[in-house]
This record gives sequence, C-alpha cells and structure tokens, in this order.
Amino acid sequence: MKNNFGTVVSLIILFFLSLIYLPLPGLEKPSDSSLEFSMNDAPQDIGLFAIVQESRNLDRPFPEMVMREDNPQSRAKVELGRLLYFDPILSGANDISCAHCHHPDLGFSDNRGQSMGKGGEGVGRGRTGGSVIRRGSPTIWNAAFNHRQFWDGRAVDLEDQAGNPIQDKSEMAQDADELVNELKAVPEYRQLFGRAFPGGEDAVTFQNVTYAVAAFERTIISNNSRFDRYARGDRTALSDAERSGLNLFRSLKTRCFECHNIPTFANPDFKIIGVPGLEGQPPDLGRGEVEGENYNHAFKVPTLRNVALTAPYMHNGIFSTLEEVIDFYSGGGGPGQGNDVPNMDDKIRSFTLTPTERSNLIAFLHTLTDESAKPQIPEAVPSGYEVVKPLENQSPELAAFLDQPAERPKTHFEKTGNVITVNEGQYIQDAIDMAEPGDTVLVMPGTYHETLTVDISGLTLLGAEENGRRPVLDGQHVLSDGMVGSGSDVEIRSFAVRNYTANGLMLNGGRNVVFRDLYLYDTGLYGVYPIECIGVTVERCEVTKIRDAGIYVGQSRDIVVRDNVAYGNVAGIEIENSVNALVENNETYNNTAGILVFLLPNNPSKISVGCRVVNNRIYDNNHENFGDEGAIVSLVPPGTGLLIMAADEVEVTGNEITGNHTTGIGLVSLDIVFGADAVYDVDPLPDRNWIHGNVMENNGSNPDPSVVELGLDGVDLLWDLSGSENRWDQEAASKLPPLLPATDWPDIARRANWRLWKVLSSL
Repeated sequence: MKNNFGTVVSLIILFFLSLIYLPLPGLEKPSDSSLEFSMNDAPQDIGLFAIVQESRNLDRPFPEMVMREDNPQSRAKVELGRLLYFDPILSGANDISCAHCHHPDLGFSDNRGQSMGKGGEGVGRGRTGGSVIRRGSPTIWNAAFNHRQFWDGRAVDLEDQAGNPIQDKSEMAQDADELVNELKAVPEYRQLFGRAFPGGEDAVTFQNVTYAVAAFERTIISNNSRFDRYARGDRTALSDAERSGLNLFRSLKTRCFECHNIPTFANPDFKIIGVPGLEGQPPDLGRGEVEGENYNHAFKVPTLRNVALTAPYMHNGIFSTLEEVIDFYSGGGGPGQGNDVPNMDDKIRSFTLTPTERSNLIAFLHTLTDESAKPQIPEAVPSGYEVVKPLENQSPELAAFLDQPAERPKTHFEKTGNVITVNEGQYIQDAIDMAEPGDTVLVMPGTYHETLTVDISGLTLLGAEENGRRPVLDGQHVLSDGMVGSGSDVEIRSFAVRNYTANGLMLNGGRNVVFRDLYLYDTGLYGVYPIECIGVTVERCEVTKIRDAGIYVGQSRDIVVRDNVAYGNVAGIEIENSVNALVENNETYNNTAGILVFLLPNNPSKISVGCRVVNNRIYDNNHENFGDEGAIVSLVPPGTGLLIMAADEVEVTGNEITGNHTTGIGLVSLDIVFGADAVYDVDPLPDRNWIHGNVMENNGSNPDPSVVELGLDGVDLLWDLSGSENRWDQEAASKLPPLLPATDWPDIARRANWRLWKVLSSL
C-alpha cells in the first residue's frame, strides 16, 4: 500500500466519525434469531423439491400450465380455437392460417429453418414465394408449459403469443379490427363465439380470438411416448441402445439433462450457446432484444419432445439433423466453431462420443416421439377458405436415423428370498432389471465393465467382500458413467468404481439415496454425484483423481456427508445450491480445494442455505487445478481449504484447517468469478454465515499466483467484504481484511470496518 501510516490513521478517524451520519445501505443489525442457525428453519426451494417429492423415479409431474385466470378451459372454447387455428381468415390476405407454420403433421412446426410469412404458397418445406422470417417456427407441442413464448420470450403466454403473428406485417399481416369484422360476417363464428364466451354474439373480439386459439393450443400435449412408458415402469419400452442413449443424455459427458429437464425436456431459462448465424444475415441478438445486452444471443431452451419431427434445428434452422446438433455440442458449442460470444453458458463444454454412443443418443431422442394427442385437421372451416391438407412429415432427421442394433441375450437369475446374486462374468444390469422394490442385488468380487441403470426404487446394490476383494465397476476409460439412475430408497455399498470418462455414481431426482463404503478412482468429472435429491447420505467413501469434485451433492435437500476421505481431486467435497447439509468428520487433503459450499446461477435450485461444516480435517490442499477449461471449479486457486461462495447460513466450526497455501477459509460473492456487472438469477452475496471455533494453522504461506496478481496475500481467513451479517468468531494468525466482524460487534463498528477496508483496498 502506497499510503503512509499517518494517512491511514487519518482515514480511520474520519471514517469512524462519518459513520454516525452515513449508515451503510444493506448492512443491517442482526436480529437475535440470526445469532443461532437452525437447519430446520431454512427456506426451501419449493418448486424443485416439490417436483422431486412428487416424482416416482423418472415419472415426474409436469409443471402447471401457464394460464390466465380470465381464460379457463372449456370444450366450446377449445373447438372454436381449433377452427380458428386452421382458418386462413386470420390473415390479411385470407391465405395463411396458424397451421401453415405450425402444421400438426410436421411436428406442429413447418420443417423449415426459417419460416415463411405472407405471400407464400404451399405448406412446410414446399412453401415458396413469400416473405422469409428470420427464425424458424417453434413447435406447439407442450407450449402450454413454456415459461414464455417465442425464441426470445417476448410473449408472456399463449394468449399474448397468438396475437403477435396475426398482426405482424411480415407474417399474417391482419388488422385486428378488420379480422373482427370478417368474423362477425360469418354466422357460424358468431354462434361459436357466443357459446364459448359471455356476451352472446357480441363476444366476437380480437382478445377472444387469441383466448380461443390459446385454449386449443393447451390441448396439444405430448406425454405418452415410449420414454414415458419406461418412466412409468415398463422396462421393456426402451431397447438397450435407447436406454444407453438415455444414460448419455443424463450423463455429465453430454450434460443434456441440465438444460432439457425431465419431464418437459425444456427449461424456463434462456441460454447462450453460440449458435452460428446464417450467412448474409444480420446478427440475431435473441433475448437481448427484449431484456438488454446481458442477454445478447440468448434463446429459449426448446422442448425435445417430438424433436425427431421438427428438423431443422436451432432458432435459425442451421442444423439439418440431430447428428449435426450433437456434433455442435460435442465440439464445445459456438466457441468450437469460432463463434465465441460473451456470457456463454458454463455447461457448454466439448466432449467425445463414439459412433455407437452418438447413435444411441439419437435413438433415445427418437423415443420422445408421441403424437397420440394430435388433433384432426378439419375438413372445412366456417369461413369457407381452403384448409391445409395432411402431409407426410418432411423432417430430414427421420430419413437420417439408422436402424438400431440387435439386443444382446439377457441373463436370467434365480432369486433367493429377496436377494439376487451376480457372479463375475454376468451382467449386473440384468439382475437390476429383474429386481423388485425391496430386493438386494448382491454382486460377487470381480471386475464388471458396465454402466448401471437404476430407475427403480427400493433397491440395494451390495458388493460382497471376500479375502479383501470386492466387485469393481471398470469403465476402461471408454464408458461414460459407472451408474446413472433416478431411483428412490436406493443404497449402493461396498463397490470400487474406476476408469470412467464422465462420472462415477450418479442418481438424479431420487429420495433417500445412500452411498456407503465405496472407493472411486479416476471416474471423470465427479465421483459420487447425487443431484436434485431429497435425503442424501454419503458415508465412508474414498475418492481420488476426480477432475471436478470427488463428492458432489447439488440441487438437493437434507444431506449428510460424513466420514469420507477425498484426496487428489480438484475439489474434495462440494455442496452446491442445496439446503440443509451436514458435512462432518471428513478428511480432505491434496486437493486443489478441500471443501466448497457454492450457490451458482442458472441451476434449477436458486438457493444454498443451511450447510454445517463440522469437525473435518482440511489440510494441505495444494494440488494443481486440473479442472476442465470453462468449469467454475477450474477457477478455484490451488491452496484453498474451504471456500464459501454466495451461500447463506453456513456454519463452520470444530474443523482442523491447516497447511493450505492460499487460504484456510474464504468467503466471497459471485462477482469474484463473474464480474461486478454480471446479471444473476440468484442472490450473489453470502449472508449470515458463521465461522467459529476452528483450529487454523499455517494457511496462506505460499498463495497461488492468481491470488497474488489480484493484490491479495495468503491468509488463514479471507473475506471479500460482500454480504451482510457474516460473523467471524475465529482466532487466526492472518486475516484479510485484518479486522473481521464478530458476533458481539456493534452496528457502528461493522459499518466502519466495511467502509474502511473498501476504501483502502481501492487505493
């Protein structure tokens, strides 16, 4: 620091005097209740956890439809909406209906990369001669569940959406008042409106046109595909190849499921993935045109239901087949094609698929096809104008997809009571497929080269130990995951898992899942990986050589991570966007970071609250960071003991935190990663955290160069001054800033300390 001692002293005096008159915004005095943390009182992320609670493994409840209170569904309204949907009277020239761009036989799209508006002839890919729209027509299948409508989300619901293309000069080019006059001139429409809405024949209004069309579109629901039958428990509904594709879809190798969530296979968020623009076309800023430059090039995450019917793909139709889409993602999205736009989604990373894996993933996507609720095209409409004709689907994806390979023979097992025994040389998966709730699959020692799929509940996977040997799941650096599933009341115990490329053991959307007495080595991004679960126990596991987090629990609630050993990983243990977690009696050493408690943006759970980190040994976490480029964890500096980022109500006590070269305990906001100008869908500040009663020795002795470049020293305790009501009742040899607010500090001292170090750090 360049200032001399006298200047610093003067600043201190001035700040303390001025604080009487200048209260610090947002830094409020803690209430008495904030001095004690209760995990039982922590807020819940109701939406996500309600879905998990109501789920039956993969059979998950659909969200409520986006509805207007003044537009309830009725049979009369739906029938009116169906006729209007197919009637060209809605267009200015009486030549285009909604169905011209959203044809039921074309996946309720038009099989064109860019749709065609007024002046065109024909339907679908054969439509010519009209004005070309800059984007493709999104499917209407399950649009009732969309958080917002259009690729850029400019419409809040289906009613809002319906009015846009009708009046758009380049699409249907109809005047609202003129349309009403035309409809009133048709006696049958006057009667139909009178039945569907109050007001009799005077109910013919433009608003009621949009309300009727929206009511009809809410009946276009796809929820009975072969995947849905599998999710409801029909294990024969998917072939081996399709189920392998489902596993890849859920795998961190591809990360498909993180944006295309089950059951809608969509997402309410808008993502920036770097889709290339069309040659000769001006840049399309997508959501940025609605919400501002932070959302430039962001587009709605579309549903994948009936995706095989709706090629070409992306908002501008730049990819003709699903294989091209997968190649785009596997190459790292836009940056892999030289289109590196700002604010890229952090989940877009390159990956490698074998030809078989690519084929299996596409095979699974084809199982999402379900047209059982497709409505009939009316033979005629009240206006008398010509209605679109039935068509053969023109999606090139259907022609591009190859037949599936033959199924392998299955092993039949004899069950003893509720135990199914698997010997080396047999397939564990065949025993799982035979199991019923309450069964135990007992696996004898040996090496098994499989990816296990666990989509049933009430199952125990138990490894038998004989003469120091146990069963080993070995991916041979070829298979992506050791286990993938969505079962509840599942325990996996006494296995070794090694040499997978994406992930060790993953369970998603389950309740009461237990990982116990496991050894995991070199399993890709994560070792133990429960996500979006309620009731998680990870006990007595040893995890090493993982390039993200050895033990990761994310988007989950009611968690115990106890008596584990994690070493040689990027992060030993990570609790992310979760509620009510107890992390105790673990040993983490020789990782880049020992323990992480994070709240990150753009995830299903928007909170991280109520984690207790108690009685752990966190030492010598100085391993080089070998995380994947672009991953948040790749930014964590080596030498980090415990890092809390943006999480709330974390209690850290009774831990031995020693020998971590950069910092023992760090408490920071999201801005340290994303920058002060970033826009978040979560609270970026860490609030009401309590650090007390830990043993802190020899931390910060040799800080990572990335920290030194920021002008920071290595310390036992590090705080970036963000958040409110954080308390440090903790002795330590070194702190940054040197004075950290404790529980007994008066409000004026908190404000003074904050202002002082904010100014001094900027000098």
